[in-house]
Amino acid sequence: MTNLISVLIVDDSVAVRTAFSAIINADPGLTLFGTAQDPFVAVERMKHKLPDAILLDIEMPRMDGLTFLKKIMTQCPVPVIVCSSHSQKGSMAAMTALDLGAAEVLAKPDLTTVDARSRAALRIGQAVRAAVGERPNVPSRGVNTEEGRSDARLSPDKILAKRPAVRRAGPTPLVVIGSSTGGPDALRQVLTGLPENAPPIAIVQHMPAEFTGPLARRLNGRCNIEVIEASNGDMLTPGCALIAPGDQHLLIHREGRGYVVEVANGPYVSRHRPSVDVLFRSAAQAAGENAMGVILTGMGDDGATCMGEIQTCGGYTVAQTEESCVVYGMPRSAVEAGVVDKLAPLSQMSAEIMSWYSGKSRKAG
Repeated sequence: MTNLISVLIVDDSVAVRTAFSAIINADPGLTLFGTAQDPFVAVERMKHKLPDAILLDIEMPRMDGLTFLKKIMTQCPVPVIVCSSHSQKGSMAAMTALDLGAAEVLAKPDLTTVDARSRAALRIGQAVRAAVGERPNVPSRGVNTEEGRSDARLSPDKILAKRPAVRRAGPTPLVVIGSSTGGPDALRQVLTGLPENAPPIAIVQHMPAEFTGPLARRLNGRCNIEVIEASNGDMLTPGCALIAPGDQHLLIHREGRGYVVEVANGPYVSRHRPSVDVLFRSAAQAAGENAMGVILTGMGDDGATCMGEIQTCGGYTVAQTEESCVVYGMPRSAVEAGVVDKLAPLSQMSAEIMSWYSGKSRKAG
């Protein structure tokens, strides 16, 4: 018998509750716990039994989602996936939700077409499974859409052709980081631990396009280094981290004695856009021995393939330890592929980056 994951939907929109209920009911690994039009009704639903996860709207009458989230986290912690509007206010509220303990934030999906509903179903199913954690015998769900289907794992070749591995150093040391579920908080811990003289950093965080800008701005206000959402043609410089815009791939190219980034459209790679594999391949080609690849918490296996290319080119590869991950999917895949030089807990990742960078700087000197 499968151990189905029960989901409570809390949203004031009848249309959204109906659409999300259909998504949950059609997923073989999930079961609908119930629906509620506001937090007060949700509390009634949870009086005698708790769901395994909650899909929570932010903007609702009587009590907003952030207030309800605070109460959940302090009184009866249940994994919460927040669904936020595309507005600037909604995006900033989503960042606050992550700070309050939400497991994941999703943009309110477009549900007007069959393909859009299929993509939403895949994303919701992935987010719920990641939030609840691994369970035995929970079936996954294939989604048949042109870009987001789970059975079409396109390789990075669709964006950037693979080259023969050459062990040569790029102009300067460079750090590339990939993360997904649990990543915003992991990135906060890593980046706030870095000094102003940190190496150039490029980041892929799996996150909707509406949220990467607010994430970068929030991190920038907390860090000693500068953190910005990448734009096409930006230079990678010491003391600065560039975050890939949501729904865009991020690539690194040599330019003179430094590196420039390219923000590119294209198909999903390793089921994601942006893809960690695309970033890592470009870093291996641009920096070679001067590349450090870091893979943090996240669901799936994005990054494992091309972390191996960084390693083959003489670069250094580090993965987050299982104990410090929210979801040990991406790091596990890299470890099982044999492409990780070192495992490090999240609390030591900043020091690991600076230790590697200092060693590279001494050799260059």
